[in-house]
Amino acid sequence: MEFAAAIQKMAGSNTVRRLTVFHQLNKGPESSASRQLIVAAGKYGLIKGGVQSETLQLTPDGDVATSTDVSPRERARARIKLAIESVEIFKTLADKYSGQKLPSIAILEDAAVEAGIPEHLKKECIEIFVVNLRFVGLLQTLSGAERILTVDHALDSIPSGASAAGRQHVQARTSAENPLTVHSDVQFDRICFYIGPIGDPDSDQRKHSDLILETLVRPAMEQFGIEVKRADEIHNPGLINKQIFEYLLKSRLAIADLSYHNPNVFYELAIRHARNLPTVQMIRKADRIPFDINQNRTVVFDTTDLYSFVPKIETYRLEISNHIRSAMDDPASAENPLSAYYPDMHLGPTKGS
Repeated sequence: MEFAAAIQKMAGSNTVRRLTVFHQLNKGPESSASRQLIVAAGKYGLIKGGVQSETLQLTPDGDVATSTDVSPRERARARIKLAIESVEIFKTLADKYSGQKLPSIAILEDAAVEAGIPEHLKKECIEIFVVNLRFVGLLQTLSGAERILTVDHALDSIPSGASAAGRQHVQARTSAENPLTVHSDVQFDRICFYIGPIGDPDSDQRKHSDLILETLVRPAMEQFGIEVKRADEIHNPGLINKQIFEYLLKSRLAIADLSYHNPNVFYELAIRHARNLPTVQMIRKADRIPFDINQNRTVVFDTTDLYSFVPKIETYRLEISNHIRSAMDDPASAENPLSAYYPDMHLGPTKGS
């Protein structure tokens, strides 16, 4: 949706040169990530034109879904059509469970298989389905539980003249490193390094980090067979700072929790960016995403209180899993602000890697 919104801002419903779009976005037009943006927008019916097209243009529905000149209700209606109703399996699931509490993931996966989705694709299907539901406003917390709303209910809840709340559709594409094993016998191709605000024992930051790590991150990683490590969990002999750098540079994946705007987190995130390594961003709703990295897809979770956080735990796990799956499936498309501005810059591998 953000790609279509960029086209809307530049050209409205008119055609625009593909190269111009990516120049304005500070992205390489031939990069894997840029191609994926075009493919995804095309699959959802947002744009006309492909990766080799000279020009791109919003479809009529894509125009309405991204326009600020239409009412919030019209915009929301177009987004529901594109993200749910135009995808056969998503429409089938939404129709089946509309008006009900969000079923367990296992039940949704079984329903997807019954509807014809291959067994090996059921997890990815449900991950994207739940993310899309939330994005278009059909998944909301009511009476302490997440519920799938009917389209009419969702549209009626949008006040006349109010701006429709934008929700991030978390399907960032990332890349993975080749397997590496170093002297410590750590198999970095099986490691996800958790970059987060650790803080002192019993501090709010430590409690936050422990909660997010154990409640969201580790459960999301389990299905991929990848171990999550945090800096304070590294027990190998040697200098701790050197080992942190080793994990930062060699881990197949990293998850950066930007909550509390901890300076160490941003320093370590910059190291991953400098090597163009796959990294998933997270942040609590109470914090603002800094400008330099606000174009990177980010999982936003609400820890305002127990009643805001608990009902959405499963959804947050699915969003994180969706990022992780993308990193596994598309290892050539990692992109960040540094690689977008300097696509040819590459820091060589560390000594001994």
